[in-house]
Amino acid sequence: MADSNSDIVESPPTHDQLVDASEQPFLDHVVELRSRILHGLLVVLVLFFPIYFYANELYAFVAAPLMAHLPGGSTMIATEVASPFLTPFKLAIYTAIFAGIPYLLHQIWGFVSPGLYLHEKNFATPLLISSVLLFYVGVAFAYFLVFPLVFQFLAGVTPIGVTMMTDINRYLDFVLKMFFAFGFAFEIPVAVLLLAWSGIASAKGMAAKRPYIIVGCFVFGMLLTPPDVISQLMLAIPAWILFEIGIVFARLVEKRRDEVM
Repeated sequence: MADSNSDIVESPPTHDQLVDASEQPFLDHVVELRSRILHGLLVVLVLFFPIYFYANELYAFVAAPLMAHLPGGSTMIATEVASPFLTPFKLAIYTAIFAGIPYLLHQIWGFVSPGLYLHEKNFATPLLISSVLLFYVGVAFAYFLVFPLVFQFLAGVTPIGVTMMTDINRYLDFVLKMFFAFGFAFEIPVAVLLLAWSGIASAKGMAAKRPYIIVGCFVFGMLLTPPDVISQLMLAIPAWILFEIGIVFARLVEKRRDEVM
């Protein structure tokens, strides 16, 4: 009589079982992290050289919203000896980082994803893509909508007899600060989804704290934007709207999680 156990075919291990079974030594993780960082730095370096070749044209593009509202005959100035060289150089570095964000996040994802379960990967992948897109949308929102209104307001309130002449390095610092502020503000829906998905906070609990969130948005706008009402409102109001959008998606995530469980 044949052994009945020989007829049993073992099913291949699932993805989650492989994740539980595969544990690499700490040193292997360090080596892989080093490799990922070096790949990211290499890509930023490769992007830097062609961008720096057009650094002056790129700076003219970044300065266009301000130049459009300067009085006739006014120009930007360089108050430091090395500013004409260092300012486009710095802009090229930050632009290379901005352009390389998808690859940099891909390297981070490649380092983290082997330790994630299948349902975590299915959730994290669209979240990663949407976070990149939202950051770029926030930067575009600042450049095309916020800057023209802010610089028009600032040029309009310049006292009579005062010539508005902005230092190129100070202007670049201002622009980069605004880009980061609006880019990260547009990540609010992603943060809300992560809080709900991880169980740190529920959609209902976050919605109940709406008054504090609204106040926080306006404080955030006050601290990260120039001291004018226009830019503060144009950061605070979209941040509030994005929070409400995040709450809607957080409720959908919780509903789907409850159905699975």
